[in-house]
Amino acid sequence: MSLIFAAAADASEAAKAASYVDWWGVISNIGTVMSMLAGLFFIMAGTIGVLRLPDFYTRLHAAGMTDTLGAELILLALIFQCDNLQMVLKLLLVAFFLLVTSPTATHAVAHAAYRAGLRPLLGEYRAPTLDEDAS
Repeated sequence: MSLIFAAAADASEAAKAASYVDWWGVISNIGTVMSMLAGLFFIMAGTIGVLRLPDFYTRLHAAGMTDTLGAELILLALIFQCDNLQMVLKLLLVAFFLLVTSPTATHAVAHAAYRAGLRPLLGEYRAPTLDEDAS
């Protein structure tokens, strides 16, 4: 009789182990997929903006803003997949430097283009005339 109870207890523990769900793994995988898809969406939007927008400044804005956010979201997806703290800290450091340097570089390029004499298109895709530029 005790042999039957022992087999029933083993079967009960096996059923509990089989029904265990690693919720952190599920949440981590869902977060990874969502963050990666959002990052790819923003990078694609920036690419389309660079190809479709009319002048240098609007193209630079599309590339600078969307690629920074897209790269940050992809780094977040990588952070979700890390299993040790050292790698998470390294990825956070890369994300911080990217967040600081990308908009700064975009601003520096736009400022250099403006100082070199490249004027933005105004209105319905037209360059400013000399009369408008003087005022």
